[in-house]
Amino acid sequence: MKLNEIRDNEGARKSRKRVARGIGSGSGKTGGRGQKGQKSRSGVAVNGFEGGQMPIYRRLPKRGFKNHFAKEFAVVNLDTLQKAIDAGKLNADDVNVESLLKAGVINKKLDGVRLLGRGALTAKVSVSVNSASKTAVAAVEKAGGSVKLV
Repeated sequence: MKLNEIRDNEGARKSRKRVARGIGSGSGKTGGRGQKGQKSRSGVAVNGFEGGQMPIYRRLPKRGFKNHFAKEFAVVNLDTLQKAIDAGKLNADDVNVESLLKAGVINKKLDGVRLLGRGALTAKVSVSVNSASKTAVAAVEKAGGSVKLV
């Protein structure tokens, strides 16, 4: 094989279709746009246009709003925490956002971590998170641990 013999595979490069270049080309005259009318002209984008009737996005009422200041927390429940400690993924002495990420208990940090009170906790745990529910704090302190809000 020589450099001057290198070729693309057959059909790998396809030349573009030259539309509206004479009747002999097979796609001349109207150029694949059918006959007359708005859509046969240039500069037409009739997306969401419903023939003059009131469009659906204007017929339907607006509802609710999105709070742009709302924080989205990664959620950790007590039973998940206990399971990770039992599996040896987490050190109960120092549970924080980084250790939770490293252990695979949470996937993303988001705006922080919130500790919730589902399940039971038996280990004495020292937790530092961004937010925690009252029941979660009570359960951790009952087990002899502590919760620090960062």
